[in-house]
Order: sequence, then C-alpha cells, then structure tokens
Amino acid sequence: MNTQIRLALDRTPNTNHTGFYVALAKGAYEQAGLDIEFIIPDQEKYQMMPARRVAQNDAHLAITPSESVISYQTNGTQLIAVATLLARDISAIVTLRESGISRPSQLDGKVYASYGARYEEDIIRQLVQNDDGRGNFVAHKIPWTGIWKALLTREVDAAWFWLTWEGVKADIDGIDLNQFLFDEYEIPYGYNPVLTAHQDWANQNKEALSRFLEATAAGFRFAVKNPDDAARILMKTANHPSLSNRNFVEQSQQMVSGYYLDGDGHWGLMHRSVWMSFMNWMIRNRMLTSSEGEIIQQMDVNTLFTNEYLEGVPTIVRL
Repeated sequence: MNTQIRLALDRTPNTNHTGFYVALAKGAYEQAGLDIEFIIPDQEKYQMMPARRVAQNDAHLAITPSESVISYQTNGTQLIAVATLLARDISAIVTLRESGISRPSQLDGKVYASYGARYEEDIIRQLVQNDDGRGNFVAHKIPWTGIWKALLTREVDAAWFWLTWEGVKADIDGIDLNQFLFDEYEIPYGYNPVLTAHQDWANQNKEALSRFLEATAAGFRFAVKNPDDAARILMKTANHPSLSNRNFVEQSQQMVSGYYLDGDGHWGLMHRSVWMSFMNWMIRNRMLTSSEGEIIQQMDVNTLFTNEYLEGVPTIVRL
C-alpha cells in the first residue's frame, strides 16, 4: 500500500511547483510507493495558510516562505524546512513605473498590498528605512487573488510579487514595473519558498520523505532540461485556470528553470549561511518575539532547516 502525502500549496499552481506536477505525471511518485494529494488554496477558499495545515496535521508538507518556519518555532511548534524549491530568492517589491515610485524610500505614506503574513510588514518597513525612508506606509490587506488587479488599478501602490510570475505577466502585457530587490537594500532575505514539515512527522516518515524528495528532484531537473515540455505537463496535469495562457506559462517556465538548481547542480539543498544571515538579521531588528511577547535574542538555526532527507538524492536523476 502506498504512503499518502498531502502537500499544501502556497498559491494556485504555478511554475514554482512544476517539479511536483512533472513527478506526478511521469509516475515518479507512484514508483516511489507514494500517493500524493495536492491541497490547492483556492479550492479550499483560502481558509487556512499552508503552514497552519502542517501545524494542525491537516497536511504532511507545505510550501511556505522560510519566515513561516521561524514564526512557528518562536511559538513552540516544531516546523522545519526540508528542502528549498528555488536555489535563491526571485521575489521583489514592485511598483508601477508610471507611479513615479522608483525607490523604497518613496513608499512612505503610500499603500502596500499586504498578504497579512507575520513579519511581512516588518520586512517592508526595514526595506524602506534602509533606503533612508521612515517606514511609515499604509498596509492594506487584500485577498491574494486580487493583489495584482489592485496594483494595476492603483488601489495600492506596491506589492510583493514573483519576478518569474507576475513579472513575466507584466512583460507580456506591456506593463512597466519598478523592482526593489531585497539584497540590493541590505536585507539578507532567506529561501522562498521552502518545503516545510512538522519535525515529528519527518522523524516518523524518514524513508517516505526521502523518496518524495528524490522523485520531486527528478521532476525539477526534468524542467531545467526541458522547460517547454515541463510547462505543457504542468498545464495539463494541474489543469487550473491560472495556467490557461500557454505563452505566459512557457515564458515563466523558461525563466524560473534557471533558479531550481544551485551552482553545483543540487535541487533542494539549503546552505546554513543563508539561514543564519536571515535569522540574525531578524533578531538584530527585534522582529522575533516569543508567544509571551518577549524579544527573542537567539535561536538555534539547526532547528529551522535540515538537508538530512536530501542526502540520498543524486545530482543527476532522469525521468
């Protein structure tokens, strides 16, 4: 009998997720003795964030930003990142070029479209302050599905987007954007997104998790070598309205495929230095508090992530 793994996606199916759908379509999960179920947020009407599903045992794995792991750890829930989907961050804060907001400091007094995530506004505030602004913006929480439209209609002035998704969409539609990258403003932002599990479940399902990661790595490597084929597989297998424009999906796939593997050809592998830099930056800026509201001044980075379940994953896997 196959082992079931419920995976909660962070957003509707997109090219960050291609490796999962390729592995499913190519039978890699089935060959690994796994039965994979995707929990797609719009099907559940965005009732619960992916990390919360894992914390409450409603999902075995979730796709989250690395700060979700840190957040749950500060509240005593042992979530842990077991792989990164992308070797480096490719998100950015964006504004419309026509708005004239060409630097983060100009976001003072402006409206930022918030996802409502913990630490999100703290990160944006620090971005503005690092550009010599005050960090006094207005956070306007909008359902994720409406944020792109809100930016285009000037309901908001800025939003946090993927350059490989909304950035590509803007290029196709002829919309000029300004992009504020975190590392350009001295913010050592961590891995995003990561594959997150509860430490207890990971300990109890080591073999199944390792087989899952090996099959998934093969899916992502296929996408690196065959981006157009991978885009078509994603569209057919996910069969979601967000993937209806073939030209858009293929362009997004071409771009994001360059971010799946690190310089040594590894998928999923996380470097301690990246986690350390981000965690220490959050601590220095007094962002981390315990469930009692006390400022956290140190954390053990080894509790936040592990490459243990990737150790058996070869750098070359063919589907």
